[in-house]
Amino acid sequence: MQVIFDDNGKHRTLAPLTLTRPVAELRIGILTIRESWELLLKSSRENTSFITENYLQEKFRAPNGQGLRIAGNIKPSRDLAQMVLSLEENQSLYVNGIWIATKGTEQHKIEQEVATPPFIAISALWQLFQNNGLAISYDFDLLTQNKTTQQLSATNTVLGKHEVFLEEGAQIECAILNASNGPIYIGKNSEVMEGSIIKGPFALCENAVIKMGAKMYGDSTIGPFCKVGGEVSNSIFQAYSNKGHDGFVGNSLIGEWCNFGADTNTSNLKNNYSNVRLYSYETLRMENTDVTFCGVVMGDHSKTGINTMLNTATSVGVCANIFGGGFPPKKINSFSWGGFDGSDKFILEKAYEVGQNMMKRRNVSLTEADKKILAHLYAQLA
Repeated sequence: MQVIFDDNGKHRTLAPLTLTRPVAELRIGILTIRESWELLLKSSRENTSFITENYLQEKFRAPNGQGLRIAGNIKPSRDLAQMVLSLEENQSLYVNGIWIATKGTEQHKIEQEVATPPFIAISALWQLFQNNGLAISYDFDLLTQNKTTQQLSATNTVLGKHEVFLEEGAQIECAILNASNGPIYIGKNSEVMEGSIIKGPFALCENAVIKMGAKMYGDSTIGPFCKVGGEVSNSIFQAYSNKGHDGFVGNSLIGEWCNFGADTNTSNLKNNYSNVRLYSYETLRMENTDVTFCGVVMGDHSKTGINTMLNTATSVGVCANIFGGGFPPKKINSFSWGGFDGSDKFILEKAYEVGQNMMKRRNVSLTEADKKILAHLYAQLA
């Protein structure tokens, strides 16, 4: 049966991360939401489609008929997947009033009330990093079940009661791994360089690198093919992004193909300890939140120059280049050049060129579908 991921009305809620992808393509834990569901349902990527924004559908295939439609903002546990697998034709599953999935058409509602929901519902950006530790535990159990970890070198120091799991090809030497508060997952062909300190729950995905002397705090995920150093706390890097030097990133969400110049720092707490305000792509204005800690939310292909200082709860669009003295504003538009009010616009053709140059370094190409997505976002600025 075709598995259909529905943005469930959260496309603008979770922007700028979702400006270039459906909601189910967001990474939380070790895997993306889609990848978690596919493993639990024993479904394949070829059998997957998306109900998302029209401009994204060339890259992310639209459904062909009916199938099993799933809320793209729901990160599942094994128990939730079993509930979904038990659905009969034309039934919908609701848990504690939250829609989870529909098989065929919604003719009959199955409503469950549970004390502890067997899933993570993402209805605001900050809920991604707030729930990342729990999501890591979901995916850790899923990915390591019935598998044997690689033996860890004696040059490393391991603390804590939780498991440290190394996939095939992972390399770690002279690191401190503290699994007291949660598991540590080191993905296939990834590397943790000498002198690094990692505190779980933590996930380093395949082919990613932790640079020498890095400090990685818990509830953090470094996505596939990322290279990250310095100090990172409770943050998620989606994939293919670099923070190769010193500097602090905390309570932050980083898209794909981003790059942090040396000594870029994010503030994640206001001086008066009050709740932060974050830009909303739904209301097109700054909105109050219920969180005290929030760093930067950065869309794909955005970059900072050296010594960049980012305010608490900064929202950065797609293909923004941030540089210059002082603090840039808390809302930085897509295709900004400099990032400050009145700064020039990053020309679309140059954005293509820079994107292609960066992607080529990872043997990936900027496709025509990618270019059309960027062109759509560029046209919206007018």
